[in-house]
Amino acid sequence: MNQRSTPVFGLIGTVSWDEISDEAGDRFANLGGVLYQAAVLCGLGQETQLYARLADGLAPHFDVLIKDWTLLRREGLSRVPGPGNRVWLFYPSQKERVEVLESAVPALEPSPILRDLSRLDFLIMIVNSGYELELAGWRKIVEAASCPVWLDIHSLSLERVLGRPRAFRPIPEWRDWAQGVAFLQANRQEVACMMGRPERPVEAADIREFSRLAFALGLEAVFITLGREGALVMTSRQEKTISPRRAVRVKDTTGCGDVFGATAAVSLSRGSSPFEAGRAGVDLASLAAQVAGVRETYELALKIV
Repeated sequence: MNQRSTPVFGLIGTVSWDEISDEAGDRFANLGGVLYQAAVLCGLGQETQLYARLADGLAPHFDVLIKDWTLLRREGLSRVPGPGNRVWLFYPSQKERVEVLESAVPALEPSPILRDLSRLDFLIMIVNSGYELELAGWRKIVEAASCPVWLDIHSLSLERVLGRPRAFRPIPEWRDWAQGVAFLQANRQEVACMMGRPERPVEAADIREFSRLAFALGLEAVFITLGREGALVMTSRQEKTISPRRAVRVKDTTGCGDVFGATAAVSLSRGSSPFEAGRAGVDLASLAAQVAGVRETYELALKIV
């Protein structure tokens, strides 16, 4: 890690427009995607270089949202025409959320990220849409990185389709994505997809087998988010479930996994163990579930500093 008082985080993902509804009939729309992680990183005082496609249709909303995020660097943004990454999300009371991707932006070119790698102290890749980078480009980045790399597998578990609900799919190539990263994040459904059984609830034996395969790749830690139950943090020698400190009144869970990941990554960059980082992530994600939107998430993170 470079010897700077404030580490520089690289953040790869997709700026999206989310239209969200649930069974209670609540509806709202706002910018989302990678901006949840950016909000946490900047709110926690980390200089953040964002790598994403910014569509003309979302740029005015983006400019208003981040106008006072003084730690967000925009040199890695590339403008593209069109409406941008637009997502419809429905949250049933018991099952996994339903996602429809109405439109998407082209994959990033790896060259700007490769150019900046020597100046980054930590690199986070969140697969918001499944269209962020092609695998070949991602491999070039990971193989060239000298800083720790965090990968949130997320939407790799979904079909790459537009205009209809995205079904969960097996991810036989997940090890190609995870090879060489230090930290891997997924939820239980995504673990089932990586194990090739998206239709079957993940069991403890599945998680043990998954962790064995993951640590064979040389990972330092695996973080499995468990929704209301917190997170399971695993290293090659130990595992621990980090539970929320108290029950919370949930308003919106969109972005909570992103909040967890960004918070844990900041904690790791400050010298915390994976288990201490998991605790920090669960604590802030629990607070984030009680508010809705990126702006509110940023304000929460500011209060932590």
